[in-house]
Amino acid sequence: MQTFKKQFVLWAPVLALIITLGIHIEMPNKQLVNSSYYTMLISFLTFVFAVWAIGANFKQNWCKKLSYYSLYITVVILLTLIYEIITLKEALLPLPFFPSPVKIFEAYVTDWAVLLKSVAYSMRLLVLGYFIGLMLGIPSGLMMGWYEKFGYWMNPVVRIIGPIPATAWIPVILVAFPTSFSGSVFLIALAVWFPVTVMTCSGVCNINKSYFEIARTLGADERYQLLKIALPGAAPTIFVGMFMGLGGAFVTLIAAEMLGVKAGLGWYINWAQGWAEYYKLYAALGISAFMCSGCTSLLFTVRDRILGWQKGTVKW
Repeated sequence: MQTFKKQFVLWAPVLALIITLGIHIEMPNKQLVNSSYYTMLISFLTFVFAVWAIGANFKQNWCKKLSYYSLYITVVILLTLIYEIITLKEALLPLPFFPSPVKIFEAYVTDWAVLLKSVAYSMRLLVLGYFIGLMLGIPSGLMMGWYEKFGYWMNPVVRIIGPIPATAWIPVILVAFPTSFSGSVFLIALAVWFPVTVMTCSGVCNINKSYFEIARTLGADERYQLLKIALPGAAPTIFVGMFMGLGGAFVTLIAAEMLGVKAGLGWYINWAQGWAEYYKLYAALGISAFMCSGCTSLLFTVRDRILGWQKGTVKW
C-alpha cells in the first residue's frame, strides 16, 4: 500500500499531462488557434516527468524533490486543463480578454525576440534602480539609527515622502527628469529606498547597547562600531527591507516603463493592450512573475550565505 501511494505521487504529474494531452487533441476547438506548439509542449513535459518519475526510483534526491512538488504540479496542470476547456474548447469566456493557454504559449514562440529584448531592458532598469535604492537606503538608515541629530532631521522626510507610492510621482517625474529612463530609475530607487531605510534604522536601534559599550571599553573607535557591530547586527532586518524593496521595485517597474521607454515588459504590456492582443499581455505577466520569483530566490540565497546562522528559518 505504501509503495502504491509512493508511485502514485511520483506519476501523478505524468497522468495529469496524459489526460491534458488526450483532451487537447481529441476535444474539438471552438476558437481558431495554432495548437501544434502547445501539443509539442505537453508532449515534452510528459516525457520529462516520466523520466523524472523513473529516475526517482533509483535516485533518492530525485524522489525527494518530485514527491514534494508532485501534488502541487498536478493541481497546476489540472487547473490549466480546466481553463483550456473553458476557453479553447467551450468558448465560455469572451475574447480577446480571456485567451486560452494555447494562445498564450503561442506568444512565447512567435514573439520570443521582442519578449527577450523586453526582459533584458527590464532587468537593466530593475537592477540599476534597485541598487541605487540600496546604496541610498542602507547608509541613510545607518545614519538615522546611529546619529540622533541626523535622525531628528531625516525622520520627517522619511515619514512624509516614504509612504507615498512611487508611482504617484509620475507626473512630477515627467517634468523633472530629462529622459524617461532616468525618471524610471528614480521611481524604482525611491520604491526601494523607503523600506530599506526604515528597516536598517530599526535594526540599528534594536541592537543591544552593551555590545557598543564593550567595544568602546576595548578601544574601538566610532567607525569600527558602525561597520563591525551596527551593520552586521542590523543585517537580518536590512534583508527584510531588501525583500520589501524588491517587491516594491517590481510593482513600480511595470508602471515606470509606461512613462515612454522604448522597450521593457511594461512597454510590451502597454503595447499589447493597445492592440487588444491580450494573450501577449498575459505572456508578459507570466515572465514578470517568473522574474520576481527568480530574483527573490537569488536574494534568499545571498541572505543564507551572509546570515549562515539564520539559514532555513525563512524559506521561499
